[in-house]
Amino acid sequence: MTNDLLDGVVLGGDGLGRPVWAATDPLLRDYYDTEWGMPVTDERGVFERVSLEAFQAGLSWATILRKRPAFRAAFDDFDPDVVAGYDEGDVERLLGDAGIVRNRQKIVATIGNARATIALREEMGLSALIWSFKPEATPMPTDFSQVPTSSPESVALSKELRRRGFSFVGPTTMYALMEAIGIVDTHLMSSHRRGTSGVWPA
Repeated sequence: MTNDLLDGVVLGGDGLGRPVWAATDPLLRDYYDTEWGMPVTDERGVFERVSLEAFQAGLSWATILRKRPAFRAAFDDFDPDVVAGYDEGDVERLLGDAGIVRNRQKIVATIGNARATIALREEMGLSALIWSFKPEATPMPTDFSQVPTSSPESVALSKELRRRGFSFVGPTTMYALMEAIGIVDTHLMSSHRRGTSGVWPA
């Protein structure tokens, strides 16, 4: 049983406060409790999340999360070296895979982004580049109206990634990425996850 709190956080039967989107669905609850907002710094992990955020555009995150095992199988566990070598035959294979989101533009973008990820290795690498846009302060929302959907840093990151050949990396998508991998902490102040990433204090 859950109870709505005044700030929009839902108190679960375990006594922990979670946002509405993570309060009832077991898959989303587990994702929120264990993954969302925790630091991801390895290249493959960051590339996977860039890819999944791109596929999420226009859809719910729950849809993507349920399909994540199929995405990982279809895209060779998001190994940039493998994905970068995909050809038109792979595009057709992916378009025929009912387990993933079959959107040609997003599939082609993921392949292109893998190639751009490899090119970045000559400099700082994908993870270091994205983390270099970590802001000096993180939001401290007490209710959902105070949670941003973009920021000056996500706008700048979007522009830089586009400049380097990435696509489907708009400012809102990049802000969602920054939230997901711990670059910003947008957990509500009353959430049990606030400050647990180790990146930002509670």
